[in-house]
Amino acid sequence: MTLLRPRASRYVVSKMAEELGSSATATAASSSTTTSTTSSSWAKTRSLWPSVLRWIPTSTDHIIAAEKRLLSIVKTPYVQEKVDIGTGPPGSKVRWFRSSSDEPRFINTVTFDSKEGSPTLVMVHGYAASQGFFFRNFDALASRFKVIAIDQLGWGGSSRPDFTCKSTEETEAWFIDSFEAWRKSKNLSNFILLGHSFGGYVAAKYALKHPEHVQHLILVGSAGFSSEAEHKSEWLTRFRATWKGALLNHLWESNFTPQKIVRGLGPWGPNLVQRYTSARFGTRSSGETLTEEESKLLTDYIYHTLAAKASGELCLKYIFSFGAFARMPLLQSASEWKVPTTFIYGVHDWMNYQGAQEARKHMKVPCEIIRVPQGGHFIFMENPEGFHSAVFYACRRYLSRNPDNESLPEGLIPA
Repeated sequence: MTLLRPRASRYVVSKMAEELGSSATATAASSSTTTSTTSSSWAKTRSLWPSVLRWIPTSTDHIIAAEKRLLSIVKTPYVQEKVDIGTGPPGSKVRWFRSSSDEPRFINTVTFDSKEGSPTLVMVHGYAASQGFFFRNFDALASRFKVIAIDQLGWGGSSRPDFTCKSTEETEAWFIDSFEAWRKSKNLSNFILLGHSFGGYVAAKYALKHPEHVQHLILVGSAGFSSEAEHKSEWLTRFRATWKGALLNHLWESNFTPQKIVRGLGPWGPNLVQRYTSARFGTRSSGETLTEEESKLLTDYIYHTLAAKASGELCLKYIFSFGAFARMPLLQSASEWKVPTTFIYGVHDWMNYQGAQEARKHMKVPCEIIRVPQGGHFIFMENPEGFHSAVFYACRRYLSRNPDNESLPEGLIPA
């Protein structure tokens, strides 16, 4: 059982080596300029500087403003709020607050208008993303759900405390416990939880710890099912022995993230993000491409969320080993699953759906796997209609009076 297809794994790792290797020097040279500070007084002073005078032209206000511009495409009215999840002063036993700062902690949240009595759907984004990535889905999903989308702690428009976790257990607690604090603050229970990629990993781990609150789990292109030991990749071992592999492995263990490249480029960062967005959701898209307006607004949004202070992104090396293999893989917990689960994958997703098939063999709860055509890892953006059909089908027991008579929508592929 593998997390990545061999060819996809080779492509991803080798491309990361090329990109990180070529930018490491530039980033190191500018590190003294881009170093984040935890001082709230300095942050307030910095926010007064005109953007054109900053090496990194962004701020929390910029993120929220970019989010608002992106969501202007969405027709369904919504409410944006900063949900307070408490403050952890120095010495606090609350693990995700272990920092020298006593600044307020909050989760950036958007809630869309819905029909009374609609089931609640909570959406959790993946790594290097934020809730705005679901902008193409909010209208369709809000027609049948009460949709709530969040930025995980340390991402997007949420607060970005110092990341002081030193183990996989602490890092998982950072996300799981902060989400639980958010749930309590929102007084939510009995909801459907959807997570994409790394957000799927977090959603699954949360459901394992707090199954009493989750009606149904939807994991979209979820990461984290296999470990390196299970993968046993001879190619990865050989690649580590090359200079590119050694460099990438060193950068990974040093917690060198892609966001550091964006920050290191300073005022040239937006151009890099624009080229990425145009390629990833344009020329290289395996499904529907973005319109010119969507691409422009998404680029602006992505830049500000990536260039802001490093926080949640630093989870990477503690959750995954080099090659994107989980240090505490979900497969090991499959037999403990207590929540009915639907896996959704794009047909061209580089995440291997066979990991979900292996997990299903050990699960004691209802589980189904749906593959959606004309899309890859960002299936919700590349084929939104197919994605919506898959979600509605997954939740048929909460949406239909006769769920047993529902058949898999045409075009979707069972696995």
